[in-house]
Amino acid sequence: MTTFSAIALTLFPEMFPGPLGHSLAGKALEKGIWSLETLNIRDFATDKHKTVDDSPFGGGTGMVMKPDVLDSAIEHAKTLLSDPLPNPPPQAGEGMSESPLPPLSGGGLGRGAQIIYFTPRGIPMSQALVEDLKNQDLILLCGRFEGVDQRLIDHHDMLEISLGDFILSGGEIAALALLDAIVRLLPGVISKESALDEESFSCHTNYGGLLEYPHYTRPSVWNGRQVPDVLLSGNHEHISAWRLEQAKQVTKARRPDLWEKIKKKE
Repeated sequence: MTTFSAIALTLFPEMFPGPLGHSLAGKALEKGIWSLETLNIRDFATDKHKTVDDSPFGGGTGMVMKPDVLDSAIEHAKTLLSDPLPNPPPQAGEGMSESPLPPLSGGGLGRGAQIIYFTPRGIPMSQALVEDLKNQDLILLCGRFEGVDQRLIDHHDMLEISLGDFILSGGEIAALALLDAIVRLLPGVISKESALDEESFSCHTNYGGLLEYPHYTRPSVWNGRQVPDVLLSGNHEHISAWRLEQAKQVTKARRPDLWEKIKKKE
């Protein structure tokens, strides 16, 4: 049974599924655990040149993607996600930790679908955001050029997401990153689901959003460097304590912003 579906709106549908057609995500796609469709935005242009962009009002460099063309693509995507959810996805305050999502838009967009636009102006992608989005189907708008007409964003109450403080040529790579982060959390994708609990940013255990501790494997001595003795001791209590301390130390050193957030919650 498919537990998660996504539709990517893009000028370059050949970029999908890309890396998601391989490894665990690819196997899950073949099994039908999740589904992915692409719509070529240019197919929804109405002129003979298939124009999808135009110059910005007020002047300036670059081109802006046209709202009428994108709206037609979005409305068609909605029809492909038509199975209603019996209950809407829970919001913050309904038995969940505080959600990074604004109130969900698009009531009736299939299984609680969310329309997402990838932009440097968006909220940062995070594990907490990924955890929320895995419970909804997604319509992913992959912009190009200078971006899309603001009226379209407002009309569809889009969730704007940023992959980080840098600029990409378009939203496709960000869409692939979000999909990969979501798919690996779906039931049946990773056989040992408990392995997800001790990863960086996981909030499901006493690691509480910390970065992950370091890993070691055979040989026990490599290039003059030895595996920490505690990991060879067989004492699981000591190993757990060592791993937690290592996670704290690496988080304090590399992500003081995360460390401060964690300390405030204690």
